Amino acid sequence: MSIFIIAEIGINHNGDINIAKQLVDVAKECGCDAVKFQKRTIETVYPKEVLDAPRESPWGMTNRDQKMHLEFGQKEYDIINDYCKEKQIDWFASAWDYKSLEFLRKYNLKYNKIASAMLVDLDFLREVASEKKHTFISTGLSEIEDVDKAVEVFKKAGCPFELMHCVGTYPMNEEQANLNMINTLKKRYNCPVGYSGHEPGLAVSYAAATLGISSLERHITIDRTMYGSDQAASVEPGGLRTLIGAVRKIEKAMGDGVKRFLPEEKAVAKKLRVHLPLKK
Repeated sequence: MSIFIIAEIGINHNGDINIAKQLVDVAKECGCDAVKFQKRTIETVYPKEVLDAPRESPWGMTNRDQKMHLEFGQKEYDIINDYCKEKQIDWFASAWDYKSLEFLRKYNLKYNKIASAMLVDLDFLREVASEKKHTFISTGLSEIEDVDKAVEVFKKAGCPFELMHCVGTYPMNEEQANLNMINTLKKRYNCPVGYSGHEPGLAVSYAAATLGISSLERHITIDRTMYGSDQAASVEPGGLRTLIGAVRKIEKAMGDGVKRFLPEEKAVAKKLRVHLPLKK
């Protein structure tokens, strides 16, 4: 089965619907299977003291100013929904609270996503699993026991899911990628396992593609120098095109592990073994 490639737009649109549409275009043109956003109810996810804390941004001087500007509402998501239908690419979002989950239901999306931050909220996971949609579950910011409990929730609910190996730093130090965890998750839970990467380059994602991942998620951006906490851990259009092209080649190159003496090899062998005695 082909690796399902997700372009994580997240909040890299910087609150601008036109940038969001540009990123959808990039994802479609580069061959991604879906784009993903994030949905938060700001007053629920962040305490008042955090929102009121000073933070200089292009949109104001507090955390509240920045986070409110970056949060799309129904007007923007209606546009995104229509635009993705027009471009024929799936979209979905990771909800960070119950109100956001309810908000997303109106769009009848194919997929759900559990962000690493939400992995330990079992009541929330039960609510997501009750929708019975295929759910991508990021496993960053957690102990293996947290993953055990999350998997139990989805199995008990009969909700299709796949885990995504993830290290929750932005950007991630490549030496901390621990890609062998992909095989650990496969063996422990007997389920599909993908990779959600936050590294600045492409090499780790190439390596993940050789490990039989079911999905690959990378943040994308128009320009890594743009304002934003996720921009530096994102892939620009040229890099995304290179990444997807290489991943599709890697998929074909992996083969099935059966030793074959190809017809093309036989012609070469005849030339290179001319000095050897013929087999009887």
